Parts: sequence; C-alpha cells; structure tokens
Amino acid sequence: MNSPEQISWRTYLAATLVVIVGAALILYLKGQVPICKCGYVKLWHGEPISSENSQHISDWYSLSHMIHGFLFFAVLGWVAQRMPVGLRLTLATAVEAGWEIFENSDFIINRYREATISLDYYGDSVLNSVSDIGFMVIGFFLAWRLPVWVSVTAVIAMELAAVYAIRDNLTLNIIMLVYPLDAIKVWQTGG
Repeated sequence: MNSPEQISWRTYLAATLVVIVGAALILYLKGQVPICKCGYVKLWHGEPISSENSQHISDWYSLSHMIHGFLFFAVLGWVAQRMPVGLRLTLATAVEAGWEIFENSDFIINRYREATISLDYYGDSVLNSVSDIGFMVIGFFLAWRLPVWVSVTAVIAMELAAVYAIRDNLTLNIIMLVYPLDAIKVWQTGG
C-alpha cells in the first residue's frame, strides 16, 4: 500500500474528478436541472435577482466559491500540514461538493428564499454546481501558488467587488443564512 506521499498528482486529480462527477450525479438524481430551464448556457450571468442566477457557468457567486478554495487551502494547511497538497485538494473538493449538495436541499433553498434577497431561487443547475466546485479548485490552486499576502488581498478584493456590484458576498451570505438581519436585507434590496 502506498503512503499518501507516494501517490502521484495524477491519482489525486483523478480522485478529485470522481468527487466532482459524483456530486453532479447526486444533484441530477435529486432532481436539479442539468442546465438552466431557459434552455441555453451562458458563460456569465451577472444579474443576481433573476431566475437565471446560479443556472449558468459563472455569476457573481463564483467569487464566493473561489474564496472557499483560498479558505480550504489555508485551513487544511493549518490542520493537516503534513498531508500532501493533492490529498488536501481532494478533501477540499469533497467538502465543496458536500456543500453544493446541501445547498440544493429543500432546507437551504427555503432558507435562501426566507432570509435573503433570493426570492425566486430554486437551486443551482447541475452545470452551475459543477462550475462552483471548479471555482473552488481554482481558488485552492491560486492559494497554493500565491504568496499569502496576495491571497489575502485577492479574497478582500473579491468580497469588495461582489458587495459593490450586487450588494452581496460570501460574508453577507453567511450572515443571512445563519442569523438574518433585516437591515442587511433592506440594504440589499436597495431600500
């Protein structure tokens, strides 16, 4: 049996791909639409308050998933320093895939509708979920290769860009899911 240090990057990447395909299959079997109900695929959809949000390849929330990658790299680097980076990537991908499955559960979908500005949200398309996982992988790789100060600057810049563009970001999303504040909801709707 090979130790984790002896396993090649190709094996870790294959395992990561299996996790992504598995998540896509689970989401599809749970009833998530493969692509947008609109019938076409867009590279970018920039309007967060629309029925096409979280249905295409990328949107403003793709930044949040990229930030997940930065955060997972940092946390796993802290708690599992001796674990090979490839294994940490596979674990981070499994966590992100688990979130995508949970995010598309009735519990979270209803929570988004009740507590956030996503009134017509009915879950992500499978394509969008797979893309979200891909953005996490990109964030993970960037965090691995960039100096810490650049990673921290990138995370702050992505949070500020999203809050400026759509009045939402990862921080606000977490707050509104865990402990919704009427003042934030009013501000997000332009009030």
